[in-house]
Amino acid sequence: MPRSQNNVASRARRKRIMGMAKGYFGRRKNVWTVAKNAVEKGLQYQYRDRRNKKRTFRALWITRINAGARLHGMSYSAFMGKLHKHDVQLNRKALADLAMNHPEAFKAVVNKVNK
Repeated sequence: MPRSQNNVASRARRKRIMGMAKGYFGRRKNVWTVAKNAVEKGLQYQYRDRRNKKRTFRALWITRINAGARLHGMSYSAFMGKLHKHDVQLNRKALADLAMNHPEAFKAVVNKVNK
């Protein structure tokens, strides 16, 4: 019995990959083997960087909290230690927003933990 080919599914699969390669430069956008490799690599970077983004933002928040705390004569680690000791339930994202956009509210938090 001859081998059966499913050209419809094969074409759809190639079409989907080529659609994902739109906007790439040179042969990466229109040559099947090059485009497939470029798209697969792009998807690997995408998966990896969805996780790296969380690390990057946490580091940014810590930097902003540290800068805000140092304006009031405290280090980041001392400030966070006092926050936990006084059971203040603010996460780093919220604290960084306060330090950057609402300095008077951040000062109130610092005063609360310094008592």
